Amino acid sequence: MEIVPGGATPFPVSPRATAAVARPHISVVVPLYRCADCIPELYRRLVATLESLTPAFEVVFVNDASPQNDWGVVVELAKRDRRLKAINLSRNFGQHYAIAAGLDHAEGDWVVVMDGDLQDPPEEIAKLYAKAQEGHDVVFGRKPVRKHSAFKRVTSRAFTRVLGYLMGEPLDNSVTHFSIVSRDVVLNVRRFKERNRSYAFLVRWLGFDTGYIQVEHHDRYAGTGSYNLGRLVRLATDLIVSQTEKPLRLTIGFGFCVAAAAFVWGLYLVIRYLLGGHPAEGWTSVIVSIYLLGGLGFVALGVVGLYVGRVFGETKGRPLYVVREALNLSAAEMPQSADPVPLVTQIERNS
Repeated sequence: MEIVPGGATPFPVSPRATAAVARPHISVVVPLYRCADCIPELYRRLVATLESLTPAFEVVFVNDASPQNDWGVVVELAKRDRRLKAINLSRNFGQHYAIAAGLDHAEGDWVVVMDGDLQDPPEEIAKLYAKAQEGHDVVFGRKPVRKHSAFKRVTSRAFTRVLGYLMGEPLDNSVTHFSIVSRDVVLNVRRFKERNRSYAFLVRWLGFDTGYIQVEHHDRYAGTGSYNLGRLVRLATDLIVSQTEKPLRLTIGFGFCVAAAAFVWGLYLVIRYLLGGHPAEGWTSVIVSIYLLGGLGFVALGVVGLYVGRVFGETKGRPLYVVREALNLSAAEMPQSADPVPLVTQIERNS
């Protein structure tokens, strides 16, 4: 039998595809957004790579409400291969929420997280797995050369340095979330319920033994990315606010510096007047100073507001994501509902 999802070149289905997977040894979690043209090739290469490592594996595709036909392509594949779990989110929640949904349904002893645009080559999973067998619970792929535009590379490097400074430790810009982690790590990541999240930083925070290995980074197989400058800035802001409180400390420090400078300047003017009788001059500088300090005050207030807003978001207790449809999940994983086939379900699993 052959599958031709999305009109792509046909490829044969493995005879093992129709057999149920009792307990996978390796799971691969892939968030999907604008990847419809990449999925058939991604699936083919994933299956070829995983079959060379273990007969017991599963692939978890999470469609983050892509405006393209990602879900339609995934459904056609999932109907023919029970090793592929298909999860369709009700709306676009974001990449790291889609990863969270995939991790909640990944049952492997080892779990790989990767992008769906084939910039992370599936063949590199073998390197990650081999490195993990040396005794590491976490193995991240390093990408010294990235196939991004010069602007994105420069801004990414600058942001990593800024975030490293704010966190008080240097960060490696070549490390991304292309990784393999043990079952223990996955179970602990599931315990995190904060809304402002980054998969790589959550794993890093846990403190499990971590290894690194160099992997290739390819050009996007098809289509264009969904991240524009505005979205990248928002993601960077959310990451900074969620990972460190240093901006608040810097704001406090700056306030003390300005207050100290104003006190010294005022003391100088008083002494000058008492000694020489010279009145204070410079109304223009006073007005400029007022507007400058007023603007900086609003900036400081905005920084505080960001943190207050994040606290407000956390107190609502809303689910990280909502699943609309799912295919090939085990009975224990299927959402409970009065309907035989649940369409809209809130899933929160604590393991």
